Amino acid sequence: MRTFALAGGVSMLLVAAMPLEGLAVDTQTNVESVDLTSVRRKVKAKDWPAAIEELKPIIAKVDNADAYNLYAFSLRNTGDYKQAFTYYGKALDFDANHKGAHEYLGELFVMTNNMSKANEHLAILEKLCPSGCEELDDLRKTIAAGPKNN
Repeated sequence: MRTFALAGGVSMLLVAAMPLEGLAVDTQTNVESVDLTSVRRKVKAKDWPAAIEELKPIIAKVDNADAYNLYAFSLRNTGDYKQAFTYYGKALDFDANHKGAHEYLGELFVMTNNMSKANEHLAILEKLCPSGCEELDDLRKTIAAGPKNN
């Protein structure tokens, strides 16, 4: 929480946005640099095109692991795996420990039948979550289910 003095001696209190309840689509990092509340609602509603359109100007201006992860997740859900791989990579470039990006990239590797790469991300999540976490559990389930025939 930060307080900033404005002209005329007025103070403004800035509070970081809180995540939506029950939404585990990504791991929040860099919360103060960009507000992704509206995007998260679109993702939760599975409105991938709207989420992508809202994220385009954000990722053009701000390097933010959460924004890249949500963009990649939305791209993946539209079937654009090539771009999804690119933007998951960018998310991990900015936050190598981004649990959501590791989970979703691992899932994308399962979807593209690259189980060895999926297991690499599982191993990373096992190190990041020694006591367990939702991202680890979800990726384990996806790997156990294996690739689906499209």
